[in-house]
Amino acid sequence: MKSRVQIGSHVIGPGNPVFVIAEAGSNHNQNLTKARKLVEIAAQAGTDAVKFQTFTAEKLVARSESLPDGTNLCELFSRYELPHEWHRELRDLACSVGIEFLSSPFDFEAVDLLDSLGVAAFKVASGDLDNLPLLAHIASKRRPIVLSTGMGTLSEVGRALETIAGKGCDEVILMHCVSRYPSPPDAMNLRAIDTLRQAFRIPVGLSDHTLGSQIPVAATALGIDILEKHFTDDRQQSGLDHSYSLEPDELTEMVHAVRTVEKALGTGEKVCQAVESETRYYARRSLFATRKIPKGKKIERSDIIIIRPQRGIQPAYLDFVLGRPAQRTIEAGEPITWDAI
Repeated sequence: MKSRVQIGSHVIGPGNPVFVIAEAGSNHNQNLTKARKLVEIAAQAGTDAVKFQTFTAEKLVARSESLPDGTNLCELFSRYELPHEWHRELRDLACSVGIEFLSSPFDFEAVDLLDSLGVAAFKVASGDLDNLPLLAHIASKRRPIVLSTGMGTLSEVGRALETIAGKGCDEVILMHCVSRYPSPPDAMNLRAIDTLRQAFRIPVGLSDHTLGSQIPVAATALGIDILEKHFTDDRQQSGLDHSYSLEPDELTEMVHAVRTVEKALGTGEKVCQAVESETRYYARRSLFATRKIPKGKKIERSDIIIIRPQRGIQPAYLDFVLGRPAQRTIEAGEPITWDAI
């Protein structure tokens, strides 16, 4: 598996910006105007991709299955299907506003549809982590795969990767995920991000379902390569995903926070930063003469005071300076410099 994966013009992996996916999911409410609006919101917020879900309810859930309140699940999901004929229009719109169009396929026909549209990558939902036949079909298309791992174990992730590799696909990104909607922060187990990275040595990110943006920002500080977050145009709407999604201004703020944090991570090299140079001069101390030191006199401790700014020799070299003869007369209050000793 590759340590860096390319999605469109974006390289995902160490040393590259976090790839931010705005997850529209089913928040289009089966309304094309709203779906188009979500694409535009994702672009305006500064994300890198907008993602939908491509499924047919009858191929996703048993007709006989109902929620405790009696709601038939198949009928419920059918109200949030993204019609196949909308996909091309949404893809073209995403392209025109400068972001990638992605979608999660939930059946073979959906995979083939997305492949025919030339999607830059496939996003696989956590529920299909163990759906090896679907994974094999997706992998056979030889496009990058973003694989969510919610509800999964390390061995299940390994088995999924083996299935994908067996079909000749070597570009996979793993997404740590907790499949609860919304997810409580104390269940997020963000340290599993590094566990996945160390175990499989491929790009790793977070598919987040917590409320707000604190967890995505925290994950950015942990060095994720990719981030997925649900969004909506109005959280007060009824629907499957609206209640835990970010609104447009919140999505924009999250992207800004992610970009700020990734800049703050830096290189890891401990050096004086360029912005500290002036502060260093005025905040650090150096050796100054307490009185006039004639040329040839051996410098004593009482000849020296350690004060700001750092115009002279650093205090760290005090012992080296003591006992050395002055090479020239040093006036009282003058910084002691190397040429003077």
